[in-house]
Amino acid sequence: MIHLYLDDYRRCPKGFKLARNADECLMALQLEEVDILSLDYDLGPSGVTGRDVVTQMINQGLFPREVYLHTSSMCGKKEMYELLYQHKPEYMILHNGPMPAKVAERIAEEYEGV
Repeated sequence: MIHLYLDDYRRCPKGFKLARNADECLMALQLEEVDILSLDYDLGPSGVTGRDVVTQMINQGLFPREVYLHTSSMCGKKEMYELLYQHKPEYMILHNGPMPAKVAERIAEEYEGV
């Protein structure tokens, strides 16, 4: 099981697999069991956004155990949250904001302990 971080610009937290674009994120979701997914909205000049990733997640049934939205785009965060909230399976935990520092620290410690 992996933790996945989608962002075209920010540094990836320790213990997470980095996806720099939508295709990398969707491929990881297809091939791996994902525990925590942290999503950005603006993914660079291609015009593809985190909303596009969320739409494909829903269409393909690619749901992790838990989702955080670390984007700085308030409109983008709202779009992703509302879509995920409407379509998420019961087991999935959805957060309307970024991952708390304590969660990131715990994952980094687990990663270093492996």
